[in-house]
Amino acid sequence: MSSMAPFGMQINEKPSYKWRRVLLKVSGEALAGDHSQNIDPKVTMAIAREVASVTRLGIEASLKPLLSLIFSVVVFLQYHVERVQGFGERPCIAIWILLRMVAIVVGGGNIFRGSSRAGCSGLDRSSADYIGPVLVVAEATVMNAIFLQATMESIGIPTRVQTAFRMSEVAEPYIRRRAVRHLEKGRVVIFAAGTGNPFFTTDTAAALRCAEINAEVVLKATNVDGVYDDDPRHNPNAQLHDTLTYHEVTSKDLSVMDMTAITLCQENNIPVVVFNLTKSGNIAKAIKGERVGTLIGGTWNSTVATT
Repeated sequence: MSSMAPFGMQINEKPSYKWRRVLLKVSGEALAGDHSQNIDPKVTMAIAREVASVTRLGIEASLKPLLSLIFSVVVFLQYHVERVQGFGERPCIAIWILLRMVAIVVGGGNIFRGSSRAGCSGLDRSSADYIGPVLVVAEATVMNAIFLQATMESIGIPTRVQTAFRMSEVAEPYIRRRAVRHLEKGRVVIFAAGTGNPFFTTDTAAALRCAEINAEVVLKATNVDGVYDDDPRHNPNAQLHDTLTYHEVTSKDLSVMDMTAITLCQENNIPVVVFNLTKSGNIAKAIKGERVGTLIGGTWNSTVATT
């Protein structure tokens, strides 16, 4: 089935993508790549290019090449006019209809992990975890987010960073309605500083933000191919799970996400895709619903979450 697009052209109403609004979770360790305690520019550029390809999927897969080119030019001009003159408050309706909305939560484990400091220097877990977010805000997740933002904008992807802590000099404070508005305008929104509370991981922040902005899936980008029945680094015969239910994850104590994050996803019927970030094209494949990694709380031919 098709409908009329601008210029009298046809738009396929059966898109090739599975989800329209997604939350991508990128760990600090994944951003570090092969480097220790650092950010690998090659990884951030790979993510930026993957996101760029994802946000173009709805246009390029559905429209004829000429219209796709026209839309790309309009998006490019709108982005730069908005940056220079403050115009372009809303993308043209045709682009908005076809838009793929991508939000990102970044971790900070490449620089600091609060729980690793507990028990040393007289710090209890609460103090260590509260020092963790503070340092994460200053040096880790916010730094990762700004680095990723700069990389994305260098290739023409309009991007905003929102933090759980108020840091007006470098980023916007997290405001749900503003975040959704940015997404509707075609911008990528990067959420930093976790939830802003101790004891909560950035995986929980990803599940929380996903529910708040009404995203349809959490895409958890890691440096492994998915969820295995055993540690593949120690067991060469470990089997990769194709799909899992939330109950299987919790009952088998699989190290996918922390229990709070999994429970939050289950209660809000949010599926989770765990996949390998280092393999080119995996982000686009995950959004299109192709079999990549492990799908938790759903089936590959359906978006309905299963327990």
